Amino acid sequence: MGVGESAVAFARLCIESEVRGTAAPEIPKDGFDDPRGVFVTVNTFPSGDLRGCIGYPYPVMPLGEAIDSSARSACHDPRFPDLSERELDGVVVEVTVLTVPREIGYDDPRSLPGMVHIGEDGLIIECMGRRGLLLPQVPVEWGWDAETFLRHLSMKAGLPPDAWTWDGARIWSFGGEVFSETSPRGDIVRRDI
Repeated sequence: MGVGESAVAFARLCIESEVRGTAAPEIPKDGFDDPRGVFVTVNTFPSGDLRGCIGYPYPVMPLGEAIDSSARSACHDPRFPDLSERELDGVVVEVTVLTVPREIGYDDPRSLPGMVHIGEDGLIIECMGRRGLLLPQVPVEWGWDAETFLRHLSMKAGLPPDAWTWDGARIWSFGGEVFSETSPRGDIVRRDI
């Protein structure tokens, strides 16, 4: 089992132990010590509706610790009720391992959509003391073009849709490898975005 498959299996165990209140699983050994940014996403199955998504955009801790913390936090995503034990058989777990975010340099915000690569880039916005992040798979799943992606990114930060064009707005891009269960506790695959 590769790191991606192990990451999803470990995230599933962390989620189940959090929801059930049981002992935390042991962090896998190989490939989980290096600091990495990571997000853990919980989706309903088979509808694919978001049920929780929490993570760390920057490599601030070892991958194993970041997965553990993100998975447990995804059970309590403030946008939704806490994940319940009866839901565990009806959700799939996804782990996105991130590259280090890099700020996009531009002089004219009108040029920014041409610098965003749908299917490759996740984005972070920082503006007026607010931050928002959308993973690389989000615009693909919703069929957004780059400008629509930037508008939704602004709204994710709690800002108006055109905030990405404002003076002082800063945008970062990052890549990600996505691994997901194909069904609850089913096979784990690397998803092409």
